[in-house]
Amino acid sequence: MPHILALDQGTTSSRAIVFDQAGNIVSIAQREFQQFYPKPGWVEHDPLEIWQSQLEVAVEAVAKAGLEVADLAALGITNQRETAIIWDRATGEPIHPAIVWQDRRTADTCDQLRLGGHEARIAERTGLVIDPYFAGTKFAWLLDHVPDARERAARGELAAGTVDTWLVYQLTGGALHITDVTNAGRTQLMDIHRCQWDDQLLALLGVPREVLPEIHSSSEVYATVAKGQPLAGVPIAGMAGDQHAALFGQACFKPGMVKNTYGTGCFALMHTGTEAKPSEHKLLSTLAWQIGGITEYALEGSIFVAGAVVQWLRDQLGIIKSAADIEKLATSVDDTGGVYFVPALAGLGAPHWDPYARGTIVGLTRGTSAAHIARAALEGIGYEVADIVSAMQSDSGLSLSELRVDGGASNNDLLMQMQADLLQAEVVRPAVTETTALGAAYLAGLATGVWSDRGELQAQWQVDKRFGPKIPADLAAERRATWNRAVERAREWALD
Repeated sequence: MPHILALDQGTTSSRAIVFDQAGNIVSIAQREFQQFYPKPGWVEHDPLEIWQSQLEVAVEAVAKAGLEVADLAALGITNQRETAIIWDRATGEPIHPAIVWQDRRTADTCDQLRLGGHEARIAERTGLVIDPYFAGTKFAWLLDHVPDARERAARGELAAGTVDTWLVYQLTGGALHITDVTNAGRTQLMDIHRCQWDDQLLALLGVPREVLPEIHSSSEVYATVAKGQPLAGVPIAGMAGDQHAALFGQACFKPGMVKNTYGTGCFALMHTGTEAKPSEHKLLSTLAWQIGGITEYALEGSIFVAGAVVQWLRDQLGIIKSAADIEKLATSVDDTGGVYFVPALAGLGAPHWDPYARGTIVGLTRGTSAAHIARAALEGIGYEVADIVSAMQSDSGLSLSELRVDGGASNNDLLMQMQADLLQAEVVRPAVTETTALGAAYLAGLATGVWSDRGELQAQWQVDKRFGPKIPADLAAERRATWNRAVERAREWALD
């Protein structure tokens, strides 16, 4: 039976999963890596640690599966998006730590772009709002703040890319400098209608074309891993940003199908077909994927802090010892006791797009306990997702039949029930919740003949559990109205 190796390079850990032809998990390896916070609102990673941790877990996963490298039909890559890296083409040495997607250091640059009247042009060509989230302003910051970087870039000495590009560069021994359309579409430098770098956007954001990778589709054989590497000879055949890969892994192949991934952040995508749909609710029009020359699109709502708020409760407040403890603590009380927790620890994403918002807990009394705060934190995630899904329905004109869920926190039954209650719709958790890695495997397997078509993939998708709403619609609406009041108190807090 053919096996596929999926490299799932995330924000807090690098993972590798081996799948068999039936889409079953054969083995998993995972390693956390260090997060750096040099200033408030700044988040960085060590690119070399990203690479080393990803390589180590890949080798470990293959060994745990009892396989040889020669047994792998292909390798697929999925990655944290918008994280920007620039390195020396000759040595492979990064010129600066990676600037992570959560980083807000370019907020002032984004303000200037807005004041310059560029919002409409950027939205029309990229489907994106102006926000520090995206990689383009991060690339420009690196070129402007690392000594001699612009001069070196002009001489062709530097290469820039998101994490997918960095991993392929390393896997191929520096031979390939490429990205796929889904990752390129998150830089704010690519025209999503033509799937090409846009000269006007490059000039506007101050990023020279010379440093950028070549854009490819999401499913094709790009190269084989270079000789001398532990995975030497394995075809690299699928590549997509994590949320696009999860949409594919959830078999959301038809317009109107929606998935939400509960990871470090929360990301909901609705498949909208072969044309990009503009949003009136500050959602993103984004690439779903490009396969066989056909480009498909999605609407996306991004929440910057979801599972990360559970990490915060663990690491900063110390009210839980492990992330898994939150469900038990939160279920020890019947409700939040009137507490609302807006988890804007890195600003607010869709549909608010407020980089100056900050985390806020309201409704505290002398009777408030750690359990109330824990429950309010989970509920806050559910409220944010409900806001996004409502905006999607309005923008697309499509009703929600079900929400397909994945990611680590989708295994929290309390959160999933809260989500069904707030959405007043069915929430469906699949048997395989590692859908981000599964999507990367599917994309690689389609390119190498492991699977013949999407119909075969759809048949593999199986339900683990369904959650239906247990509260009346009027109560859900009342709670969401109070939530909106809490959000207003979090808005623009750090504006000064």
